[in-house]
Amino acid sequence: MRSKILIVDDEADILTLLEYNLDKAGFEVISAQDGPEALELAKKKKPDLIILDIMLPSMEGTEVCKIIKKDEATSHIPVIMLTAKGEEIDRIVGFELGAEDYITKPFSPRELILRVKAVLKRLHGKQEKVKSITAGPIFIDINRSQITVNGKTLKLTAMEFKLIVELTKARGNVLSRNDLLDRVWGADVYVTDRTVDTHIRRLREKLGKAEKYIETVRGFGYRFLEEE
Repeated sequence: MRSKILIVDDEADILTLLEYNLDKAGFEVISAQDGPEALELAKKKKPDLIILDIMLPSMEGTEVCKIIKKDEATSHIPVIMLTAKGEEIDRIVGFELGAEDYITKPFSPRELILRVKAVLKRLHGKQEKVKSITAGPIFIDINRSQITVNGKTLKLTAMEFKLIVELTKARGNVLSRNDLLDRVWGADVYVTDRTVDTHIRRLREKLGKAEKYIETVRGFGYRFLEEE
């Protein structure tokens, strides 16, 4: 299931930019243009994270954040504050209200997406680590960095192994090329989309008949099928 992101901003061009990039990165996106609508959607839609602009009509983002964090139904939802202001006092106020992060306009969409992923990862970091994965005829032993298909051990490179692990962990869900770049190679390493495609091709060759489990989603990325 895709993580759900609520964007709150009264600027239509900012909403459009964020909706496009977050959707492309694999998130489900909902949006609001003022505080009251944001509060209603936060309760009704239960987003996994909220990107909240401070400068909103009728009700400032700081007030919206305060209400969200005081309400038991929404207090657990992480908030990233988004604003044109850059003064330190504004950041301090945001953090005091319970915001998890703070981004100043203008911003890089890629940086914002990385911040979103970092916040979500931090919040779910306490989950028990997966030790093994079984997907169809494929068995992956995480601790031993070993993969077998129908009982036969495959020889994969480190990156190919990381790639199949991330795909199978997210099975049924589409991972964009950017998702895979961040998860497998890391945000600090510069590689291109072509690198992902090349490794997917080599991985499919090594999987043999089991390569049919890796589905190409045109214009977006790849998905590991839940069933044959």
